[in-house]
Parts: sequence; structure tokens; C-alpha cells
Amino acid sequence: MTDAATQGIVESPFDTELSERYLVYALSTITARSLPDVRDGLKPVHRRLLWAMRLLKLDPASAPKKCARVVGDVIGKYHPHGDTAVYDAMVRLAQDFALRYPLVEGQGNFGNIDGDNAAAMRYTEARLTRAAILLMEGVDDETVPFRPTYNGEEEEPEVYPAAFPNLLANGATGIAVGMATSVPPHNVAEIAAAATLLLDDPATELSELMARMPGPDFPTGGVIVEPRQNLTEAYATGRGGVRLRARWAQEEHGRGTWSIVVTEIPYGVQKAKLIEQIAQLIADKKLPILEDVRDESDSEIRLVLEPRSKNVDPEQLMESLFKLTDLENRISINLNVLLPDRTPKVLGLRAILQAWLDHRQDVLVKASRNRLGEIADRLELVAGYIVAYLNLDEVIRIIRTEDEPKPVLMATFELSERQAEAILNMRLRSLRKLEEMELRREQEKLLAEQSDLEALVGSTARQKTVLKKQLAALGKEFSAETPEGRRRSSFAEAPVAVAISREAMIEREPVTVIVSQRYWVRAQKGHADLAALDGLKFKEGDALQRAFHAETTDRLLLAASGGRFFTVLANDLPGGRGFGEPLSLMLDWPQGEEMVAALPFRPGLKLLLAASDGRGFVANAEELLAETRKGRQVVNLKDAAKLAIVRPIADDHDHVAVIGENRKLLVFPLDALPEMVRGQGAALQKYRDGGLSDAITLKLSDGLSWKLQGESARTRTEADMTPWRGARASTGRLPPQGFPKDNRFGCGPAGTA
Repeated sequence: MTDAATQGIVESPFDTELSERYLVYALSTITARSLPDVRDGLKPVHRRLLWAMRLLKLDPASAPKKCARVVGDVIGKYHPHGDTAVYDAMVRLAQDFALRYPLVEGQGNFGNIDGDNAAAMRYTEARLTRAAILLMEGVDDETVPFRPTYNGEEEEPEVYPAAFPNLLANGATGIAVGMATSVPPHNVAEIAAAATLLLDDPATELSELMARMPGPDFPTGGVIVEPRQNLTEAYATGRGGVRLRARWAQEEHGRGTWSIVVTEIPYGVQKAKLIEQIAQLIADKKLPILEDVRDESDSEIRLVLEPRSKNVDPEQLMESLFKLTDLENRISINLNVLLPDRTPKVLGLRAILQAWLDHRQDVLVKASRNRLGEIADRLELVAGYIVAYLNLDEVIRIIRTEDEPKPVLMATFELSERQAEAILNMRLRSLRKLEEMELRREQEKLLAEQSDLEALVGSTARQKTVLKKQLAALGKEFSAETPEGRRRSSFAEAPVAVAISREAMIEREPVTVIVSQRYWVRAQKGHADLAALDGLKFKEGDALQRAFHAETTDRLLLAASGGRFFTVLANDLPGGRGFGEPLSLMLDWPQGEEMVAALPFRPGLKLLLAASDGRGFVANAEELLAETRKGRQVVNLKDAAKLAIVRPIADDHDHVAVIGENRKLLVFPLDALPEMVRGQGAALQKYRDGGLSDAITLKLSDGLSWKLQGESARTRTEADMTPWRGARASTGRLPPQGFPKDNRFGCGPAGTA
């Protein structure tokens, strides 16, 4: 290559150049694109949008102008980026579901919560809101630094005075290079209250600040269910998250029917996509207890959820939807902001409030100094005018006779050049006597204001007093009594994290569970009359063994004679039209063992378990549930013993009645039996020959009742059980006269009531 061709080429390692250029890009992204300033909470594109609208005089009282006009000014003068990106930023500033306090008031289609896009900028119009005016209030008073625009033709503010706490009020999100930010929105009145507290005492504890400012306040409302401890930690460290749920209510329609109405959805969730999620669950049959979802929204959100039947538990339905859809979402808290020196840093809540207050105090001092300069200039002119009035005839003579009156005036009356120039520019109509009086009043007023401002600039205490008045006014303007200031997000106790069981996904319906002698099982719809099941059809050689009532959501406990318990969901049983299915297809039922009991599981239920050798114990039903088809071994048996008794214990039962094959009856206190998870248990009754025939629990004061044999089906009660009371493991004595000869208490098959 020639020297001319290589001129200007610098040799450098590729990795060095790449890293340097990437670092420049990263810093540009962090400081000029993605992270908000801690003082006004704005990114450059938003700051430039508001500045362009201010120069176009688009205040709340003026008529709006086309957004295309605003975007054109922004990209032409301040922000050399694409018009689409700038317009999208402007649209977000106008969306009341995106910003807690919109900074732009839009006219036309600015999109909606369904996720629809805004109309083109040539169709929409906009102007500034009151919040935006407050944000820029005082920008002309030399309170903030200005810098040249990208082409050097104009100037733009580096930051706004921020009388409106935009960073915390509207929040911010952004992804930079190697870092991100996520500041949730808050309530302005609460921010003002917390800032006032911090202004009084910079060492105020975070807990005291959060008593005034309890947490985020999202534009779409919702219910915050994040534990208080987690929120406190997030505000202390600047990192964390908040769980937000939709707000819902149960709406009654009469005759037991109802529906669920969702009136507020989590922040950042598009309503149309949320409805698609729920509809997909219904289509995929992943939530059988939900029948339909309808969107009846107009200006207010109204999503109607129809349950499969009136027996569905609304709390379970909503918990399922919270788990499976965006009706609950987690919003990140990452308080990463740009400090005044353009350094990114993650701050806690107190540090952010303090940075804003420091900025407001600096703005107040600078505005006061600027006003002092204006007052000094005006006082100088007013003093010159007064001199002119006191020497009016001489002033007129000098002006009429002198070729260069200015230097003569300056020399004669010891005036400055500005004063002399002002006197020469006075109109004749200003030479009234009344005007002189007004000037003296103005001078007195300016001197008083000057004195107050000088005292303010020199006193931190006075500055804090003024700031507190400003905060009080801000809190009043955005108070809870105003539609814009009312808190939208409420707080609720954090729900206990419970896995949604299969039962929650099943419509609750009554069924009658039928078990045949050969252990074919089925579930017939409804609660049939158990005394009228003789007409049921079974396979040849088979017959009814037992039947009981349950619900489709019930878990059924099945006990085998070998001491093993099994669990099956009632909804999984085959329907009642056919013969059912053999139990061995559903469970690993031990071959040759009998079914001792079958009953629905109930939380808190306790059971009396007893083996044929007379040993037993009390078991909690929760400990009998089996997670697999192999079941759970609960009763350990010796030799040829079998599990013989499984009976529910009523809450008011206090004694156990046992009768052996030797026809000896014994009654002893229930608390004499141990409560166990697994084992052999303790001896219930002592036998010389034979074993256990039957055992039940009873309330001693009610006595012992049994059904008399014969067609009458009468019941006999032995009220005084004193002769048969004894210690556990005693022998007992012969039962009362008339006790059934089969040595059974007449309670039906073991495991039924």
C-alpha cells in the first residue's frame, strides 16, 4: 500500500479497541438511556419530551397539539434517535395504566390495558399535566444546570427542579449493560409524609418511614401480599420484589349460584393476554373446576369467572388461578439510579428520599439567590427613578439642553449607567406623582423580600421550614380525598404457600362408593340410600360388600387385613353404570388379604385400630395417607394376627368397649390407649383362649347401645357400664343380657359408623 493509503491508520490490538469501544457504548447506555436520575426520576428521552412540550407552551390550560409536532421537535433539536422510539416513550407518559401519575395528557387513542398499540402520532394530540408542570417548576430561575444540545444550537436542562417526586411516584424500569433498574410507583401523599419525617430527622428509622409510606401504589391497583419483613428488607437494601394479586369478589346470583368478578389486575399485565391464559387452561382441561371466562370490561375492568358448579370452593379456584396465571405476579424492586455525578448506584428508600430532599434544598437556595439578583437589579433601577422624581426639573433640563445627557446625569446625581439609561427611557406618562408613591412602596416591598431571602439563604432551618410547607402543599394537592391521590393498591396478609392439591382441580359432587366382595370398586353419582342397594348388578358370583357416601374431592382410606393402608381419590373411581374395576388395577393390593375398612379422609379425624390378637392403638388419619399405590404399613402384626378393627373416634368419645371371642366385655378409658404413627400398639384385653371379636369407642355417660336381633331392628341401651369398667388389658366379664350372640356391637362392617 502507498503512504497516502496508509496515512491515518493506527495499529492497535483488536481486543483492546473492542473493549474500549464497548465500554463507551456501555457507559452511554447506562448514563444516557436506561437509568433514571435520582433527582427527577427521568431518563434523557423523557426529559427532552417534556422540555419540547414546555417550549411549545403545551401547559394544562392550553389547547393540545399534534404529537407529531412534539416528536419532530424532540428528534430535530434534542434527541437524535428514531421517531418511533420517541413516540413510544411519549405514549407511555400518557397511559394512566402505565404511570401512576401521567406526565402527558393525551387526546386520541394512546393504547389500552389490553395491549393494543396507540394510533399514529399524526392522529393523536397531547399537552402537559399538572404533575409535569410541578416537575419543571422553577427551571427558568437558574436552579439547574443547562448543557448544549447535540448540534450546539440550543440548550437543554440536565435535570429538572423536581417539585414533584417523580422517581418514587411513577417509578422507572430499564435494562442497561450489565445492570438494570426497577423502581415501583408510590403514592405522592405518602412520599410527602415520609419526606417530611426525614426532613425533621435525617436519622429516622426505616420502619418509621414505612409507617408513613407503607409500600408501592400501582396504577392498576391490586392487592400486595408480600410479607412486611420482605418489603422492609427490599427498601433497606434496594433489592427485592413484591407479590401483587388481582382484586376479586364473589358475586351471588341466587339459588346458591355465584361467579367471581375480577376488578383489578396486576401492574404490567395485559388484560387480553391474561384472558387468553385463562381460556387456554379451560381448553386444556388443566382447571376442570372453571367453566368459562368473560370480559365485560368497559372503562373499568370486569372479568367474570364462571365455576363448573356452585359446589366449587371460590378460594381454591382463585388460589389455582393465582398459581397458574398472571392474576398474581412478582414485580422486581431494584432501586438502581444515577447519582448527581452520573454514577450508577443501588440505593435504599431512605437514601433516595434524602437525595431528592437535598436536590430540592439546593434548588431552593439557587432560586433564592437568583431572586436576590433580580431584586438587586430592580432596586438599583427603582433608586434611580426615585432620584429622578426628587430632582425632576433638573433631570428635564439636562435632557433638553445636553447633547449627551447620560454622562451628565451620571455625574450630577451619582447614578450608574443602568440607572441613567433607565431614566432616559422613561415615558412622560410615568412622571405622575402617583407613580412616585408606587415606586416607594415597591422599594419597601423589595427590601423586605430581600431581607427574608438573605435570611433564608443563610439558614438551613429556614430552608427546611420552606421545604416542609412545599411538601404539605404537595400532599394536600395529591391527598387521598382526590381521585388521583387515592391509594389504589391495598395490603393483605401473605398467603401461606400451600401446594394446590388435585382435589382443588376437581368439581365437588356427591357420590356413593360401592365395593363388591371380590373388590370391584365403582362410584355412583349422588348419595344413594344405602339400605336400598340390593338391586345393584354385579359380576356372576359377586355381591355387595360395603357402600358409603363421599364427595368426588375426597381421598379414601382403604385398610387391608395385613395392616397396610392405601389412599385413592374418589374422582379416580370408575362410574357407577358398569361393574366398576378391580381394586388391583388401581393399587398394589396384597393378594389374599381382606378389606377391613373403607372411609373418606377428614382432617383431624382419629381412628381406633385393633388387631385380632387384641392389640391396638389410636392413629391420626393424616398419618395414614399414602402417596403411592404401594400403600403405607401402619399396623405391625405378630404371627397369624390380622388387622380387624378400624373405626372413627367421635370428638366426645372418652372410653373404649372391647369384647373377645370368649364373650367377655371390657370398658376402659380411651386415654389409656397410646396414639401412634406405626407399631403393634398396646393390649386392649387379656385372653386365655381366642382373640378379639369387636371394639368400639363410646361416650360413657351415654352408655352402650346395640341393635337387637330380629326383624324389629330395635335398639337397646345399657346406661350403667360400671360392672364392665376396668383397666386396659383386663379380662372383663360377660356382657349385659340381650347382647348380640355374634359378639358384635352392631355398628356394621368395620370402618363404617
